[in-house]
This record gives sequence, C-alpha cells and structure tokens, in this order.
Amino acid sequence: MNILLTGGGTGGHLAIAKALMESLASKNQSLFFIGSQRGQDRSWFEHEEGFKRRFFLETQGVVNQRGIAKIRSLFSQFQAMLEARKILKNHQIKRVVSVGGYSAAPASLAALSLGIPLYIHEQNAKVGLLNRLLKPFSRAFLSSYDSNSLIRDYPVRDAFFEVARVRSRVKKILFLGGSQGAKAINDWALELAPLIHQRGIAIMHQCGEVDYERMKRGYEERSIPVELFAFDRAIHQKMQQADLAISRAGASSLWELGANGLPALFIPYPFAAGDHQYYNAKFILDQGLGWMVRQENLSTEVLLEILEEDLSQKSECLMAYVKRGAADRMADFILS
Repeated sequence: MNILLTGGGTGGHLAIAKALMESLASKNQSLFFIGSQRGQDRSWFEHEEGFKRRFFLETQGVVNQRGIAKIRSLFSQFQAMLEARKILKNHQIKRVVSVGGYSAAPASLAALSLGIPLYIHEQNAKVGLLNRLLKPFSRAFLSSYDSNSLIRDYPVRDAFFEVARVRSRVKKILFLGGSQGAKAINDWALELAPLIHQRGIAIMHQCGEVDYERMKRGYEERSIPVELFAFDRAIHQKMQQADLAISRAGASSLWELGANGLPALFIPYPFAAGDHQYYNAKFILDQGLGWMVRQENLSTEVLLEILEEDLSQKSECLMAYVKRGAADRMADFILS
C-alpha cells in the first residue's frame, strides 16, 4: 500500500514521523513524505531512504502572522495544497498520516479533497489549531492525552526503551534545551553549576549550536567539568547515563524521557503556541511522574528539593506508564 506521512517543522513532529516510518517500512509498505522547505523537515528526511519519495513544499506558518503576511502564508498553503493533490494522485496514495505542524496542512487538505482517509496524531496535550480544524473530518484522531483516543500510547523509538533503567539518587544531571537549545535553561545551568559540582554531581548539557561557545566559556570560567554538546541524534545514549533531566516540555522529549525511566524537571517554553508545553508538563505532573516550574520562577531551591528525593518510585512508574510498541500499534491500526 502507498502511504504518505506529512507534517513537521520541529523535531517533536518529525520524531513521530520517523517512528511511524520505521514501523510501516518493516511491514513492507511503500512510504512517501511531504514536508516544508522551512523548519527542520529537510534536514531530517531529505536523504531518508525509508521513504520512496520525499517532497518539500514552500509553506510557512499562519497562526502567528498578521495582515499581509497572513494572506501570503494562506496563499502559499493553498498553492502547496494544489501541488500535494498532484503528488497524491500521481503516486496513488491510499492513506495519509499527519503528525501535525504547518507542514501537514497541504497534504492533509489534499487528502480530504480527494477522499483519501486521513489519520492524525496530536503530539501535545493542547490540540493545535490545524488539528482542531481537521479532527472532525479525519478517519481517526490519536492522542496520548485524550481518554477517547483509540491508541493512547506515544510513538517512541525502541532505542529509548532499550537503555532504560531505574534511578534512585542523582549522580549526573542532563540539561536539555531541545535541538535548538534554550537560553533560559543554559543560563540557569551556569548559575547552578557550582552548587551541583560541589555536591559531587556530574553535568551533561545539550546547549544548542548557537549558544555553544558562550556556554563553553561559561563552564571554563567557573572551572566546572562538563560534557557539553550542541546536539546529538543519539540522545538516548546521553539519557541512559543521567539520573535527572532538566528539560523543556516538548512532547517528544517528554515521552522519550519517560520511556527511558529518566525523571525530569520540566521548564515549559513560555512562548510556545497556546502554551502547549505547560499543558504537556502538567499532564506528567498530574500523574505524579515529574516536576514542573515556570521559567520566571527558577530558583536554586527548586532543584535542591529534588536532589533530596529518592527517585526510584518516579523512575519505575515512568517505565511502566510509557508503553513500548506504540508506533507498531498505530501502524497496524492505519493498515486495518
């Protein structure tokens, strides 16, 4: 069967697309991808051999645009939708799977216009605008946060489960700012570093490419040993070494940490659309599986309280809560 995956913009969306691609490919399906020339879509999938063909259309987000810019964005989406219709027809696509983001709009709308079944995966606790609009017309709407979802498990690659372990005491902390880094987390890490080092706790830090040199100097000036890196696609290997993460609350990071059994203090990005990272973190907090603090409330005391805790219960419960094989269950559901 010819199946098209669409969506992206950020690593969170694309991580789901990759997990579904791997699962569907293992079931001998012919896979295609439509993304955007903007965002991270091309860097993730331009040379991905799991897809038979990959298309990157000229699109951009609409929600945060104003005036003429919004009109231009809508027009670019309309043109891309017409192009996506041609792609779907030319390659006889039988299913379209959207992982969300503005990249998903053209192919999703094209699928509906052609009567091709559309399946949507919503990665965040707060549903995005595009998915809210398309949900009533989709064949199925899947979400890990929605009690009505037919599949509630989140697609996480097996690599994160394979290196999972139970943590008890904090011997190493991993700071995670996402693929682009996070200045607020970077700044807080430098503030906390002397205290963490004094307690004999090791530091790993994903700081992003843009802030790498500043952070390197910052740790050197404080004479603090650190395993500093801009970004690592094998982030599961870094997680395996850590006992506590301090992280943004993007959906993919949130569920990957859970799959690994790595408890986390989440610092939601305050400018995320619809404040969705806050709701992602709140979902984990409400299950008693982690901690959360708003960026404006960062303080040393927040971390000190966590360092005194026995993490074993949270770590064990995370590993039990996040189920392996979600991508396979989603793939089987789509194929059925």
